[in-house]
Amino acid sequence: MICAMIGAMLIGLIKAMRPRQWVKNVLIFAAVVFDRKLRNFPALIDTILGFVVFCLIASAVYLINDLTDIEADRQHPQKRHRPIASGEIPVWATWLAVVILLGVSFPLAYWLSPLFATVCAAYFFLNLAYSIWLKHVVLVDVLVLASFYVIRVMAGVTIIDVERFSPWLYLSTTFLALFMGIGKRRAELFMAQETGVNHRKVLHSYSLEYLDQLITIVLTISILAYSLYTFSAENLPENHIMMLTIPFVIYGIFRYLYLIQVEGHGEAPEEVLFNDRPFQVNLMFWAASVLAIFYIF
Repeated sequence: MICAMIGAMLIGLIKAMRPRQWVKNVLIFAAVVFDRKLRNFPALIDTILGFVVFCLIASAVYLINDLTDIEADRQHPQKRHRPIASGEIPVWATWLAVVILLGVSFPLAYWLSPLFATVCAAYFFLNLAYSIWLKHVVLVDVLVLASFYVIRVMAGVTIIDVERFSPWLYLSTTFLALFMGIGKRRAELFMAQETGVNHRKVLHSYSLEYLDQLITIVLTISILAYSLYTFSAENLPENHIMMLTIPFVIYGIFRYLYLIQVEGHGEAPEEVLFNDRPFQVNLMFWAASVLAIFYIF
């Protein structure tokens, strides 16, 4: 009986750690890929370890967020089924898991690189500030959401000795992340209007029309920033073959926009990656093209 209860609690804890969202942390590999060090075994191993560390810290953040939002999640049609909101995991067990995750991840992060540990700490404390306060501040909330993606890229840069990582990639990541963050708010607002249940106070400060205007602005800049990267970064082939990847980026943005505004998705960006086949196929073609250009041609 006790073993069954412990087993059920562990399963619920793993679900609450949201391993599906770890896919966001692959941005840590941007440095080793775009700096052309994928064949550098020590750099690759360090990046993999950094990915694991960041996943542990991110999971601790998700647990804290669920603890902070437990009452709001219980009013949400989907989030009320989360392990913590539903009572599947006791609050005390959740806090114990947070302590263990942080106690393991931060020493390992410092061992990899003190600067990497600093970036991880910035990510963690910014998440705490977001959960407690910043998510209720209009516009600041989406800016902070976008910063989490940029910090993941920065984390990868601090693990290895970067020589040719273009700042254009930071800019592209920033605006693509803003696009997803604003799209997330739009999906949440759309659901709130459809169901009559508003689980975020900040949604009262937005309108669908305003968010659509913001989306138009950031997606335009996203395409422009990535296009400029493909022919201005120093470590790219001189024949500008990297520009051939632009159509994949444009299609990916248009497809995500379609899912947000037509299909009503976008509340959970990682679900788009796992569930939308056209988006997945396009992403694989883009990744294969980038790897071929950097490491074959």
